[in-house]
Amino acid sequence: MASNRHLGRIVALQTLYEQDFRREAGDDSFDLGLVLKRNIARYESTVDDVFFIEELVKGVAKHEAELDDELRPLAPEWPIEQIARMDRVVLRMGLYELKYTKDVPPKVVINEAVELAKAFGGDNSSKFVNGVLGTALKRQNGEAAAPDPAPAEGTEAA
Repeated sequence: MASNRHLGRIVALQTLYEQDFRREAGDDSFDLGLVLKRNIARYESTVDDVFFIEELVKGVAKHEAELDDELRPLAPEWPIEQIARMDRVVLRMGLYELKYTKDVPPKVVINEAVELAKAFGGDNSSKFVNGVLGTALKRQNGEAAAPDPAPAEGTEAA
């Protein structure tokens, strides 16, 4: 099942990447449901857990703004709009799974996201994704506090 879910994440990644790309290109004809159906059909002989793919894609799409808001402070030197599209989509998927998928251990979610970044991202994508999602997991578990606000003018940071 693990390898099947990996393929499912690839199908979800392709679908969400296309959504992000076509939206940025101003394509008003994009229909997430149709593209998802098309992409699942391409792999129908090897994908067993269609429900997982559909839930992942629809969940990430539904919570995209919320996920982006949570990702922003995790990589403050990289505005979400400037993160490479592939990395941005992988981060959204990983964060969605960390928050909303309870049947997959968090370490597996992060490992899967890192593997997707290695396969489809740039040279440093996997390290970036690992760092951001690792920080998200620590915050989720209460192990890492939010970054301190900038010190007031005339004061020094401790």
